[in-house]
Amino acid sequence: MTGGPAATLSRAVDVALDRTVAPGFTALGLGVRRRLPGWPADPRPGVLAGRHVAVTGASGGLGRRTVLDLAALGATVHLVVRDMAKGERVASEVRAAGSEARVWRCDVADLDAVRAFADAFVADGTPLRALVHNAGALPPTRTESPQGHELTQALHVLGPVLMTERLLPALAPEAGRVVLVTSGGMYTQRLAAHDPEYVRGEYSGSVAYARSKRGQVELLPTLAERWAPHGVTVHATHPGWARTAGLDASLPTFSRALRPVLRSDAAGADTTVWVVATEPTPPGGRLWHDRRPRPTHVLGRTRPRPVDVEDHLRWVLGATGLDG
Repeated sequence: MTGGPAATLSRAVDVALDRTVAPGFTALGLGVRRRLPGWPADPRPGVLAGRHVAVTGASGGLGRRTVLDLAALGATVHLVVRDMAKGERVASEVRAAGSEARVWRCDVADLDAVRAFADAFVADGTPLRALVHNAGALPPTRTESPQGHELTQALHVLGPVLMTERLLPALAPEAGRVVLVTSGGMYTQRLAAHDPEYVRGEYSGSVAYARSKRGQVELLPTLAERWAPHGVTVHATHPGWARTAGLDASLPTFSRALRPVLRSDAAGADTTVWVVATEPTPPGGRLWHDRRPRPTHVLGRTRPRPVDVEDHLRWVLGATGLDG
């Protein structure tokens, strides 16, 4: 959006939708933005032909839709899932539409499983255009991963960082793009560098989820710098409020109350697909929502001190064994 009264008005409407949260995160927000001057163009048809993209949590919800929409742009999609049967059902949809798909088993919260999957993928010799970290969960009670880490942190932070590091040999030849699918809930939380494993206080699944998503976003600049020598960019995408089976199960009251204005799965996956497929590569190290870079904080109280970010990174590298 550059130049002229129309562009100025467009920017003002876009920012207003963003800052008021509810309208911007709903189907209304995307519907309005699509009609504003300067809306970024769709990726061209077939742009991903001959390219490979891996998506975690691909057996349902936004992961499934992301896979289907990337395949429609020509990508060979790799579904990284816990349940092979569910993954194969989605892969069958892809193949029925004339595209190629392969299913890999991996529990992203299990760091040993992440290492095994990544090593097998690299050994397979497939170059990756993009790696989409979509797998997610919102447990009602405090749950630990096989390595003893709080589940949301293991699934949303530790597993994705470790997986990306191990897949750098596959991503580097393609100047790969890494996408962390985050959540607007992170706007309510500050970085829990003092208690990343959530061992203090009364546990709340929704707070733990938002804390882990905040952790993803605070790592963006550091991860961008860490992976830049490999030619790999990292991005976070916020899908808005999209209706999925996962949302219905984890936040049923929220889902029922907002059902008339929740986004479709395709609308929720739109920016993730756009970041993967658009040319040229969007600037890395940023949070994206509705195809625009967005601020990572709307409340001053959530801004971390530099030392908190350093402590968080130190914990992530130590927990994943990458500090060695």
